Amino acid sequence: MTDNQKNFSLKWVMKRNHTLENRNTAEYLGIDSDETGRIYSSETTPIAELLDSQPVDVIIDFSSGTGIYTYGEAASKRKIKIISAISHYTKKEKDFIESLSKMTTVFWSPNITLGVNYLLFASKFLKKIAPWVDIEIIEEHFKGKDGISGTALKIAEALEVEKDEINSVRAGGIVGKHEVVFGFPFQTVRLVHESISREAFGSGVIFVAENLRDKKEGLFNFEDILTPYFAV
Repeated sequence: MTDNQKNFSLKWVMKRNHTLENRNTAEYLGIDSDETGRIYSSETTPIAELLDSQPVDVIIDFSSGTGIYTYGEAASKRKIKIISAISHYTKKEKDFIESLSKMTTVFWSPNITLGVNYLLFASKFLKKIAPWVDIEIIEEHFKGKDGISGTALKIAEALEVEKDEINSVRAGGIVGKHEVVFGFPFQTVRLVHESISREAFGSGVIFVAENLRDKKEGLFNFEDILTPYFAV
């Protein structure tokens, strides 16, 4: 455990159904930890009641595109920071999180890993240097994952690559791999990020939470957090 991870603790987990309700989170995750946080169900425990009885500084959302409606309003009224790692939001959800950001700190990134966002940063710099370069985007994920990954779509948008030009691979239990290929006349540059373990998402969340500590109301993304590190 790193020093910054020691500054955080898992207070509770909210699930939609009541399966495993009231179980210890460490026991549920199968890890050796002194954390005493428990699992609650939105079916039996109103989120407002939980936030008042067990207040937290940050809510981290790995649920679904509609999960934000479960806690968003209650969290924003209590000035609780929101970190969303949801891959896809419709315009309706995007508008909703923007409205929440007027009352509290809201962060959203389709991919919460530090490495893939550094890849995105580096890709944008290279594209700025050589705007005429040929670009291919390849994303690989586990068999059964629906649609193009939100991360690949974000990379494509940033590099002005059409959505239908993204190459997708679905095989086995690949956690997540993104590659950007820059084709120059006499050389090729490849930027690759691969998530070896889902723990990468957890450490990414900790990095974000640490950097949001002093942020006030507003909607933030990884570029907002990384830019100061690149300032000369």
